[in-house]
Amino acid sequence: MRVLVAGGAGYIGSHTCKALAEAGHLPIVYDSLATGHAWAVKWGPLEQGDLNDPTVLGAAMRRHRPDAVINFAGLINVGESVHEPTLYYRANVASVVTLLETMRAHDVGSIVFSSSCAIYGMPERLPIVESTMQAPINAYGRSKRMGEEILRDACAAHGIGAIALRYFNAAGADSKGELGEEHDPETHLIPLVLQAALGTRRSISVFGTDYDTSDGTCVRDYVHVSDLASAHVAALSACRQGQYSAFNLGSGQGISINEVIARSRAITGRVIVADAEARRPGDPPVLIADASLANAALKWRPRCSDLDSIIRTTWDWMTAHRKRGMSSPRSR
Repeated sequence: MRVLVAGGAGYIGSHTCKALAEAGHLPIVYDSLATGHAWAVKWGPLEQGDLNDPTVLGAAMRRHRPDAVINFAGLINVGESVHEPTLYYRANVASVVTLLETMRAHDVGSIVFSSSCAIYGMPERLPIVESTMQAPINAYGRSKRMGEEILRDACAAHGIGAIALRYFNAAGADSKGELGEEHDPETHLIPLVLQAALGTRRSISVFGTDYDTSDGTCVRDYVHVSDLASAHVAALSACRQGQYSAFNLGSGQGISINEVIARSRAITGRVIVADAEARRPGDPPVLIADASLANAALKWRPRCSDLDSIIRTTWDWMTAHRKRGMSSPRSR
């Protein structure tokens, strides 16, 4: 299939483009490059444009005639979404409307949507299943929930097939060193911890050491980015006209912040200074996925989402990346 990958120059998007190519598909990257990177586009053509620009998006669809769309495009910084909510609704909600209207105009009938566990907010029961009450606590989570609702209505009204994939904590890097995580600024725990190991960051801040968890720090479900990529390839084949489905993607294993820091110290052999800070408002103590629906419907299981594999691939990427003189993600 020819697959238009919106946001395909970003972290998860670029890994998915590699997985698509390995499965025999052609990924056509559509990306503004505001946060994505041209160097990460290696397996198909790049069309530069904003997802909220129907003229440029329509021209790209006319040129490449995609059979399906995968949408990673949007903003992901939870803290920023609290202070700039309209920015997030424009990037993550309005863009979905533009994309669906353009798909309909060009007879593209399938879409896989990048969603998030942030739609659940602070769940009362664990592990989290897809039927868990959705009560997002920030604009980012609400924007993802709205995106899902728009897709659900479009399936019913226009007969498209849509699958939303609700990620838990994406982490890791390509095992062959071709791709990795490059955000500016970085907000994800594992690369921040490893920056402290590299010495490019003085220390890592641990927000909250008094949670009701085994060691007092927050517990999260980390899933390797290559496992997420394989789920998107599987979801493409599972899209059915007129049907909407949503699946959690996680390892099902809860890992605390202190455990991440301890394993990072052991794997890198470096000193990593951890500074205890006050809790951040709205941080749930524990988030763990039940991904059994994805296991059954998509025949998907995480293959490399153990913590050591995640840390090792991230560390290998970061150290090789630094040696190549690519310390700034905007340098290429």
